Amino acid sequence: MITNINAVSVDDEKINLLLIDSMGKQLGMNINSFLDPKAAVEFIETNEVDLIFVDYMMPGIDGVEFIKKARVIHPDIPIIMITAVMTDDELKLRAFEAGATEFLNKPLNSAEFVARVTNLADLRKSQLLLKDRAMLLEDEVLKATEKIVQREHETLNVLGKAAEYKDPETAAHIARVAYYSKLLAEALGKDKKKQQLILYAAPLHDIGKIGIPDSILLKPGKLTAEEFEIVKTHPAIGVEIIGDAMSGYLTAGAVVAKYHHERFNGKGYPAGLSGDEIHIFGRIVAVADVFDALTSKRPYKGPWTFEKSLDLLVAEKGKHFDPQIVDHFVSLRDEVVRIFNTYSDDI
Repeated sequence: MITNINAVSVDDEKINLLLIDSMGKQLGMNINSFLDPKAAVEFIETNEVDLIFVDYMMPGIDGVEFIKKARVIHPDIPIIMITAVMTDDELKLRAFEAGATEFLNKPLNSAEFVARVTNLADLRKSQLLLKDRAMLLEDEVLKATEKIVQREHETLNVLGKAAEYKDPETAAHIARVAYYSKLLAEALGKDKKKQQLILYAAPLHDIGKIGIPDSILLKPGKLTAEEFEIVKTHPAIGVEIIGDAMSGYLTAGAVVAKYHHERFNGKGYPAGLSGDEIHIFGRIVAVADVFDALTSKRPYKGPWTFEKSLDLLVAEKGKHFDPQIVDHFVSLRDEVVRIFNTYSDDI
């Protein structure tokens, strides 16, 4: 018996359809019969089909043309051409080239029908089994990939926390900078992949501060010129820590660390780059980082209001910051407030 096989039978002679339907159902197959080949094409476009029987000589669409259309919809299912002209080698060649799997001759022989159809049904079941296994394997690969990505995110989080222990900035600050940066990347039309990259890379912007002495990093008063020169080495330290990593997130983190203290007018550090010479991730994080530093309490200052902080960003358009990024940030004030409240230092 052949079970769980859905077949389509196409012939312009009803008696032939009745015969195939009867022989197929005796084998346990489910058969949908069509006198009109166009209707059969419409059916297989929207239904799962495992096997097709098709007559050669039909009005409108002959068997070879039908096979060509069927192969576009179902590239791999067995197709049996049924014809009374089995001596026509040219027809056989055309049918095979179109995608026919097997031939049956009219009038149909019951024993031959059973043998050939059983073999093709077994072939189809093997195809479906392999397809299921391939889907299972793909699912397992996706699950394994997700675990790798999760572990990578954990690593990035640990690195961000490592910088936090050397810096008065809090975990909430790191989270806010990350989500402000993702928000800006989206506003700038960056794709989902780049949005995720900057979300997980932004927390590494100050990873290089691990290498700055606490006496300078935690100093409550104004830094001397010599002390500030030492602080200015932290982008290079950050790049040295993560610059050779193979991870896309860590590579992006090195980019952020390297560029986020450059200024749009070329007066930043470490390289004095300007405008588009500064990587877009650096320009984005520069806005997010400074805004959150302004609105946060630090050993040397109290928190600024949102209005005062946004006013400073606007005043520094074209100087410290990329004007387009500042405009987006200001226009997204409601989302900025939501992120600020969600990742509050008090939580």
